[in-house]
Amino acid sequence: MVRSILIFLFTTIAVAQSQSVHYEISFENAIHHEAEVTVQWSGISSTMLEARMSRSSPGRYAVHEFAKNVYNVRATDGKKRPLTIERPDPYQWNISGHDGTVILSYTVYGDRTDGTYLGIDRSHAHLNIPATFMWARGFDQRPITIKFNIPKENNWKIATQLKPTSTQTVFTAPNLQYFMDSPVELSNHQLREWITESDGNKYKFKIAMHSNDIASYLDAFTTMTKAVVSEHRALWGGLPPFDNGEYIFIGDYQPYANGDGMEHRNSTAVSSSLSLEKSAVRLLGTVSHEFFHSWNVERIRPKSLEPFNFEQANMSEALWFAEGFTTYYGSLLVKRAKITSIDDYVQEISGIVNFVINSPASKYSSAVEMSQYAPLFDAAASIDVTNTGNTYISYYSIGATIALGLDLTIRSQFPGTSLDDVMRKAKDLHGVTEKPYTLDDLRTILGSTVNDQKFADTFFKRYVNEKEFVDYTSLLAYGGMLLRKANEGKAWLGTLPLRFENNETVISSGTLVGSPIYKAGLDRGDTIKTIDGKKIGSNADVDSVLVKHKPGDAITIECNQRGEDKKLTVTLAENPKLEIVLFEKAGKPITPAIIAFRESWLGKKSTEQFPSLIKYCPECKRSSEFQNKFCPIDGKELKIVP
Repeated sequence: MVRSILIFLFTTIAVAQSQSVHYEISFENAIHHEAEVTVQWSGISSTMLEARMSRSSPGRYAVHEFAKNVYNVRATDGKKRPLTIERPDPYQWNISGHDGTVILSYTVYGDRTDGTYLGIDRSHAHLNIPATFMWARGFDQRPITIKFNIPKENNWKIATQLKPTSTQTVFTAPNLQYFMDSPVELSNHQLREWITESDGNKYKFKIAMHSNDIASYLDAFTTMTKAVVSEHRALWGGLPPFDNGEYIFIGDYQPYANGDGMEHRNSTAVSSSLSLEKSAVRLLGTVSHEFFHSWNVERIRPKSLEPFNFEQANMSEALWFAEGFTTYYGSLLVKRAKITSIDDYVQEISGIVNFVINSPASKYSSAVEMSQYAPLFDAAASIDVTNTGNTYISYYSIGATIALGLDLTIRSQFPGTSLDDVMRKAKDLHGVTEKPYTLDDLRTILGSTVNDQKFADTFFKRYVNEKEFVDYTSLLAYGGMLLRKANEGKAWLGTLPLRFENNETVISSGTLVGSPIYKAGLDRGDTIKTIDGKKIGSNADVDSVLVKHKPGDAITIECNQRGEDKKLTVTLAENPKLEIVLFEKAGKPITPAIIAFRESWLGKKSTEQFPSLIKYCPECKRSSEFQNKFCPIDGKELKIVP
């Protein structure tokens, strides 16, 4: 018996050592967005190899069906003899009759540059791995080698977190999960590098920027990124132990790129049609968000997403924390880095608090339930009309408001403690150890951080598991911020999304539950003829009607609903829009306690110093891009504020 067990073990080890995966990709037809892929699996122990194309991608939670872009599939064995391929389902290719080796080749098409798909053209190849490469069941833990064949006429360089080899075009990954989480940019990108120390270790940071911006803009953007990274390190108390000692920011800022940001274990992929010249601060906010994920999600990981399943949608009850808290800190750390002004920051949290509080969806689902909806709405494709405007708030938004409320609550009730401390404890218990967490773990971490488990239990019950909101009015006041109605006393029809075409005015999407037009029976597709007797041809026409009325007034709307003319009575309400303004702008006094609270919350934490590159308007106090001379809002000459 012992001998048979030893034989089995040695055989298993030998097979495992002989099993390997080798990829090769070429771009001869890049002008038409095609790549040619070859993958070789060796040491196959089963009679049938099951090759699959992923249906989901790390950082995305919906199904995306990458197999639709794969064609011209063929297979041979190790001696190049053709093999028969069977298709048991749309995502799988079964290959039998092999000699222990299968060489599979196919064409993959991609013309979407973002964090989910792949974009290939003459200028570059931006590869999200699950959208590009097949994989085989049973080879999940096998080491992977990939060779990139760059067209001779191109001067492309390779940017990726994959481990380089002595051959410049060959890289490796330890297993399938790591490979799938490693985007690749092949282009004539600009590269910037710097070294940052943390916990006695030195890490090389890289920015690989594929854009049309001049070098000086990238230099300035690099300086701002350094400042943001420094604030991240100060918040967490250290950087993650990046694999291979490197972290790379991949940026694809081209007119034909799609706006997106995607976190990865040791890299970030950000794409946008915007340029650094015009939108550096906005793009930096995305970089900050995704870099925060290097701890939160990549290492502080919800148990419900571990391991990531490439064959189906991935649902988690914790996205309000994983994504929402990341949204909160992404912009907060840009503020702490002194890249945005307090006025910018107030405007940002004002928009998100107003959206969440005034959304009718807040009455339907909790933060946990909104998180569980992610596979249905996270860039998920659908052709039917949905009611999401009334029933769904993104876990990004609702999580960010919970983080804001929790941070302010901790700071006001437990002086000397903040949400920063909660995040650091989560890092120590689940990030350093990479032990996946549950919601109960988060609740316990909160309780132990503030030394009050009853507080943590109550907060989770009311604001995470149920549908209540914290008292933002009183909490924001600690920081000298006033939450108030933005249009107090002004008449409101409700959000009225109109489309003007062919001399018709049509409601272009569903009306919101509780709004005057919803109560009156107006909805998507209705054609508006007149409002209060006035023909409507623009949004300005709507405003000109409302300015003559006050809340409580009844007006008539003439419309056509699916072929039937109707005259509906609408009772106007007061506009519920909320805004947050600084006490200074509201004429309220600023006390030393408020100044101290703001500094503790929003002030710089890193001891590193960086040159100020962002300018501020002396009139409106808003920040502008580093190359602007005059404020785009009011035309005033911009000043650099230290």
